[in-house]
Amino acid sequence: MRILGIDPGIATVGLGFIEVHDRDRFQSIEWATITTKPNQPLSIRLRELCDDLHQFLTDLKPEVAVMERLFFAKNRTSAMNVAQARGAIITVLEQHGIPLLEPSPLELKLSITSDGKADKRQMQDMVVRTLKLSEIPSPDDAVDALAMALYGAFHKETTNANFQMTNKR
Repeated sequence: MRILGIDPGIATVGLGFIEVHDRDRFQSIEWATITTKPNQPLSIRLRELCDDLHQFLTDLKPEVAVMERLFFAKNRTSAMNVAQARGAIITVLEQHGIPLLEPSPLELKLSITSDGKADKRQMQDMVVRTLKLSEIPSPDDAVDALAMALYGAFHKETTNANFQMTNKR
Protein backbone atom coordinates (compact mmCIF):
# COMPACT_ATOMS: atom_id res chain seq x y z
CA MET A 1 0.00 0.00 0.00
CA ARG A 2 1.28 3.46 -0.92
CA ILE A 3 0.32 6.15 1.61
CA LEU A 4 0.68 9.93 1.41
CA GLY A 5 0.73 11.94 4.62
CA ILE A 6 -0.10 15.64 4.34
CA ASP A 7 0.65 18.43 6.81
CA PRO A 8 -1.55 21.26 5.49
CA GLY A 9 -0.73 24.95 5.45
CA ILE A 10 -0.86 27.94 3.16
CA ALA A 11 2.83 28.91 3.33
CA THR A 12 4.12 25.33 3.51
CA VAL A 13 2.48 21.97 2.91
CA GLY A 14 4.41 18.95 4.12
CA LEU A 15 4.23 15.73 2.09
CA GLY A 16 5.44 12.35 3.33
CA PHE A 17 5.17 9.28 1.15
CA ILE A 18 5.64 5.74 2.46
CA GLU A 19 5.12 2.22 1.22
CA VAL A 20 3.79 -0.54 3.46
CA HIS A 21 5.36 -3.88 2.51
CA ASP A 22 3.83 -6.09 5.19
CA ARG A 23 2.48 -5.88 8.73
CA ASP A 24 5.51 -4.20 10.31
CA ARG A 25 7.68 -3.15 7.40
CA PHE A 26 7.40 0.44 6.22
CA GLN A 27 9.64 2.27 3.79
CA SER A 28 9.94 6.02 3.45
CA ILE A 29 9.90 6.77 -0.28
CA GLU A 30 9.98 10.55 -0.33
CA TRP A 31 9.26 13.65 1.66
CA ALA A 32 8.90 17.14 0.33
CA THR A 33 7.20 20.47 0.85
CA ILE A 34 5.10 22.72 -1.31
CA THR A 35 5.74 26.36 -0.52
CA THR A 36 3.91 29.48 -1.61
CA LYS A 37 5.05 33.09 -1.55
CA PRO A 38 3.53 35.16 1.27
CA ASN A 39 3.27 38.30 -0.87
CA GLN A 40 0.98 36.59 -3.43
CA PRO A 41 -2.82 36.79 -3.30
CA LEU A 42 -4.47 33.83 -1.59
CA SER A 43 -6.09 32.66 -4.83
CA ILE A 44 -2.69 32.35 -6.54
CA ARG A 45 -1.20 30.55 -3.55
CA LEU A 46 -4.06 28.05 -3.53
CA ARG A 47 -3.74 27.46 -7.28
CA GLU A 48 0.04 26.85 -6.92
CA LEU A 49 -0.63 24.43 -4.07
CA CYS A 50 -3.19 22.54 -6.20
CA ASP A 51 -0.92 22.44 -9.26
CA ASP A 52 2.08 21.16 -7.29
CA LEU A 53 0.01 18.58 -5.40
CA HIS A 54 -1.56 17.38 -8.65
CA GLN A 55 1.93 16.79 -10.09
CA PHE A 56 3.08 14.99 -6.93
CA LEU A 57 0.02 12.70 -7.01
CA THR A 58 0.44 12.01 -10.72
CA ASP A 59 4.09 11.05 -10.23
CA LEU A 60 3.78 8.90 -7.07
CA LYS A 61 0.22 7.52 -7.30
CA PRO A 62 -0.64 7.01 -3.61
CA GLU A 63 -3.55 4.71 -2.77
CA VAL A 64 -4.68 6.69 0.27
CA ALA A 65 -3.90 10.01 1.94
CA VAL A 66 -3.89 11.00 5.61
CA MET A 67 -4.30 14.59 6.83
CA GLU A 68 -4.87 15.64 10.42
CA ARG A 69 -8.23 17.18 11.24
CA LEU A 70 -7.96 20.93 11.68
CA PHE A 71 -7.55 22.05 15.28
CA PHE A 72 -6.64 25.59 16.31
CA ALA A 73 -6.85 27.40 19.59
CA LYS A 74 -4.97 30.61 18.72
CA ASN A 75 -4.72 32.65 15.53
CA ARG A 76 -8.06 32.90 13.69
CA THR A 77 -6.54 34.28 10.45
CA SER A 78 -4.03 31.45 10.29
CA ALA A 79 -6.80 28.92 10.93
CA MET A 80 -8.87 30.34 8.07
CA ASN A 81 -5.95 30.14 5.62
CA VAL A 82 -5.10 26.57 6.65
CA ALA A 83 -8.78 25.63 6.35
CA GLN A 84 -8.84 27.00 2.80
CA ALA A 85 -5.63 25.12 1.96
CA ARG A 86 -7.19 21.93 3.37
CA GLY A 87 -10.21 22.45 1.13
CA ALA A 88 -7.98 22.81 -1.91
CA ILE A 89 -6.02 19.68 -0.93
CA ILE A 90 -9.19 17.65 -0.36
CA THR A 91 -10.49 18.74 -3.77
CA VAL A 92 -7.30 17.63 -5.55
CA LEU A 93 -7.34 14.29 -3.69
CA GLU A 94 -10.96 13.76 -4.75
CA GLN A 95 -10.09 14.60 -8.39
CA HIS A 96 -7.47 11.83 -8.26
CA GLY A 97 -9.84 9.38 -6.55
CA ILE A 98 -7.65 9.13 -3.46
CA PRO A 99 -9.51 8.41 -0.20
CA LEU A 100 -8.62 10.51 2.82
CA LEU A 101 -8.27 9.56 6.49
CA GLU A 102 -8.51 12.46 8.94
CA PRO A 103 -7.30 11.59 12.45
CA SER A 104 -7.58 14.08 15.29
CA PRO A 105 -4.32 15.32 16.86
CA LEU A 106 -4.97 13.02 19.84
CA GLU A 107 -5.57 9.98 17.59
CA LEU A 108 -2.39 10.73 15.67
CA LYS A 109 -0.21 11.10 18.78
CA LEU A 110 -1.66 7.98 20.39
CA SER A 111 -1.04 5.97 17.24
CA ILE A 112 2.56 7.10 16.75
CA THR A 113 3.84 7.35 20.34
CA SER A 114 1.14 5.71 22.52
CA ASP A 115 0.93 9.07 24.34
CA GLY A 116 -1.86 11.48 23.42
CA LYS A 117 0.13 14.33 24.94
CA ALA A 118 3.38 13.63 23.08
CA ASP A 119 5.37 16.68 22.10
CA LYS A 120 6.84 17.43 18.67
CA ARG A 121 10.24 15.90 19.52
CA GLN A 122 8.70 12.62 20.72
CA MET A 123 6.72 12.41 17.48
CA GLN A 124 9.82 13.08 15.39
CA ASP A 125 11.88 10.49 17.28
CA MET A 126 9.22 7.80 16.71
CA VAL A 127 8.98 8.63 12.99
CA VAL A 128 12.77 8.30 12.66
CA ARG A 129 12.81 5.04 14.62
CA THR A 130 9.83 3.48 12.84
CA LEU A 131 11.04 4.36 9.35
CA LYS A 132 14.68 3.58 10.25
CA LEU A 133 15.90 6.99 9.09
CA SER A 134 19.38 8.27 9.92
CA GLU A 135 18.10 11.71 10.99
CA ILE A 136 14.95 13.75 11.48
CA PRO A 137 13.62 14.86 8.09
CA SER A 138 13.59 18.58 7.49
CA PRO A 139 11.65 20.81 7.57
CA ASP A 140 9.20 20.00 10.38
CA ASP A 141 6.30 19.97 7.91
CA ALA A 142 7.84 16.97 6.13
CA VAL A 143 8.36 14.89 9.28
CA ASP A 144 4.82 15.77 10.39
CA ALA A 145 3.57 14.48 7.03
CA LEU A 146 5.53 11.24 7.47
CA ALA A 147 3.81 10.81 10.85
CA MET A 148 0.47 11.14 9.06
CA ALA A 149 1.50 8.48 6.55
CA LEU A 150 2.51 6.16 9.40
CA TYR A 151 -0.92 6.66 10.96
CA GLY A 152 -2.38 5.34 7.70
CA ALA A 153 -0.03 2.34 7.82
CA PHE A 154 -0.96 1.55 11.43
CA HIS A 155 -4.65 1.74 10.56
CA LYS A 156 -4.64 -0.26 7.35
CA GLU A 157 -7.97 -1.90 8.16
CA THR A 158 -9.61 1.52 8.51
CA THR A 159 -7.77 2.69 5.42
CA ASN A 160 -8.97 -0.30 3.36
CA ALA A 161 -12.56 0.09 4.61
CA ASN A 162 -12.45 3.81 3.84
CA PHE A 163 -11.07 3.06 0.38
CA GLN A 164 -13.84 0.56 -0.34
CA MET A 165 -16.52 2.98 0.86
CA THR A 166 -15.12 5.76 -1.33
CA ASN A 167 -15.09 3.52 -4.39
CA LYS A 168 -18.77 2.56 -3.87
CA ARG A 169 -19.98 6.13 -4.48
